[in-house]
Parts: sequence; C-alpha cells; structure tokens
Amino acid sequence: MQKTVTLSFMLLGILFNVCLVASNLLETKVIQIGPIIATAGLIVFPISYIINDCIAEVWGFKKARLIIWSGFAMNFLTIGFARLAIVLPAAPFWEGEDSFNFVFGLAPRIAIASLLAFLVGSFLNAYIMSKMKVASQGKHFSLRAIISTLVGESADSLLFFPIAFGGLIPATDLLVMIGTQALLKSLYEVIILPVTIRVVRYIKKVEGTDVYDKNISYNIIKIKDL
Repeated sequence: MQKTVTLSFMLLGILFNVCLVASNLLETKVIQIGPIIATAGLIVFPISYIINDCIAEVWGFKKARLIIWSGFAMNFLTIGFARLAIVLPAAPFWEGEDSFNFVFGLAPRIAIASLLAFLVGSFLNAYIMSKMKVASQGKHFSLRAIISTLVGESADSLLFFPIAFGGLIPATDLLVMIGTQALLKSLYEVIILPVTIRVVRYIKKVEGTDVYDKNISYNIIKIKDL
C-alpha cells in the first residue's frame, strides 16, 4: 500500500476541510423555507460526506480515516484563531463586535458538537462503505453510497443538534430540525449521485487505484497506518 498522497487525493482533502470549517460557521444561522427548518450549514456540509464516499471508495478506509482527522485538526485551528480574535480589543469606532462575537463566540460550541457528531457519522459512513464494497465485490456503488450516507447523516444529526442547540431552541423544533436535516442531507446525496459516480470513475481511471479493505484495522486512531 502506497504511503504517499496523489494530487486528486490532496485536492479532495482540501475541499473536504474547507467544507467542514465553512459548515461549522454557517451552522450558527437557523433558516426556514416554508415549513422546513434547518441550519445554513446544510449548504455545504453534505459535500463532505460525498467526498468521504469518494475517498473510501477509491483509496479505502485508511485514507478516509486520515482525511477525517485532518478535518478535525483544521477545525481546532479555526476555533483557536477565532477565540484569539474575540479576546483582542476591538477598535472604538468598530460597530460590528456584537455580531462578530455572536458568530464566532457560538462557533466553539457548534464546533465541539460538530466534531463529536462528525467523528461518529463520518467513521460510520466510511466503515459501511468499506464493508459493503468488499461484501458486494465492488458492485452497487449507488446503493452503498446512499445507505452509508443515510446512516452517517442520521447519527450526525442525532448527536449534533442536542449538543449545539440544546437550551437555545425549543425541544419540538429541535426534533423537527434533526429529522429534516438528516433527510435533506441524504436527499442531497441522492440528487448529486450521478456527479459522484462520474467523479469516482474518473479518479479510478486516472489514479489506477481501486482499494478493497481486506484484513485491515478499523481502529480510528491508527492514523499512521496508511
């Protein structure tokens, strides 16, 4: 197994990290379109799951594990810089401090909730993709992607919303948001699935790689095991 990363993997990794950090900031806004209540993070967060599917399908669970942990590292850096910016004194003439502190002050709680939920959801997603690929001998990618995303997104939403918004949003609205978010994120995956399939096929062709995770360790902390 190669222990280096390719250009395709690096670009997907960068996009993965950008989506993860951006979603944590966008989660601070609760949106409502008709009867649908969700957070603005819905715009970009599902993309991270799609990338997770691509990486697990092409390079296997080990590389997916690496990219998931890199996302956590980038989030912690963002939180640290944000907290430093809040602590620094604002200029007397600047009127945006309250708004700035609301977004970035709430971000740590949301980030902690997101990290915990994402850890569970992402590893469930990658694990299911990996196991189902071996069991199906690489067939039925669409079904595997949908099932793994549905399980991962559901676990993510069940953990994220109570931790991030408990006490801030009424319990009934919170339950609606959990169900809505999980459903919409999974629907996002289904809608963009044709693009995901083409991307996976293209990367496999260009990279000449199609990993099957046989006899590997699924220990999530074995980051150096590539």
